[in-house]
Amino acid sequence: MAAITRSRFSSVSLFCKLSLRQSLKNTRIAVCKYSSDSKETEPLTKVTEENGIRTICLNNPKKRNALSLKMLETLWQDLSKKSKDLRVIILTANGPVFSAGHDLKELTAKEGRHYHEKVFASCTYVMSLLQEMTIPVIAEVYGLATAAGCQLVASCDIAVASEKAQFATPGVNVGLFCSTPAVAVGRAVPRKVAMEMLFTGKPISAQDALLHGLVSKVVPEDQVSEETMKIAKKICETSKSVVALGKTSFHEQMKLERREAYKLTEAIMANNLQLIDGQEGIQSFIEKRTPVWTHTMKTIPAPVSKKHDLDD
Repeated sequence: MAAITRSRFSSVSLFCKLSLRQSLKNTRIAVCKYSSDSKETEPLTKVTEENGIRTICLNNPKKRNALSLKMLETLWQDLSKKSKDLRVIILTANGPVFSAGHDLKELTAKEGRHYHEKVFASCTYVMSLLQEMTIPVIAEVYGLATAAGCQLVASCDIAVASEKAQFATPGVNVGLFCSTPAVAVGRAVPRKVAMEMLFTGKPISAQDALLHGLVSKVVPEDQVSEETMKIAKKICETSKSVVALGKTSFHEQMKLERREAYKLTEAIMANNLQLIDGQEGIQSFIEKRTPVWTHTMKTIPAPVSKKHDLDD
């Protein structure tokens, strides 16, 4: 960690993964609507993209958008697809349930421990990717999000929920404590709130979720899509490289003790100022004009050192 804080550009290079690993071709964005005649042959997710905003819609309402192994693998692929223009990802769902969590039919004894471990490891990969990728991810939640589905919401950077949405970790009621969902939920809400959710399985309302920090905003159902898109478009107005640096540094500093967090972020802010976009933003503010972003990690030229006359 000391090496990160001492080096002028080391934290920039640490986060230089940036946009290069982010995802997908331009198509068209669409908000998922529930359709009662959904067929099992339909894709598990529907992915659209326009103007830098990708929407990933969970599309298995008959199974309450369960995070089966196949669904998790599909989500991983949808999140990881390359796209140089990608700025924001929106996660939403088709049907009255955002996600009911793991498919319990995959967790029976006949599947065996090895398969169970694969399911949980795959879930961890997806949840970790949501926070490790440099693109902001917004959950758009209309209905019920339970167990790993609640974990999915907690793992997103921002969450916009309908007034009718509910959130729960009810695994204890079927004999399977929500231990992995507790990792994300326990980092999103106060400990005692998380423990009550985990010990009782009782759902909390959207308003309680907002009160405790599980979601960012609660709006009427017919305004959820509009509010989510408003946030996404606002993010698109900023520098991609600066947002990427900021998201990565935020998650890095949250792992540290306060003093160490300040040491890390001091260096990151100094490095941020070496970015072309860092200086462009400040200069445009001074000149009272709209910034023109490069959306790259390119740095400003190093100042030319003056040759000092050593002959006295």
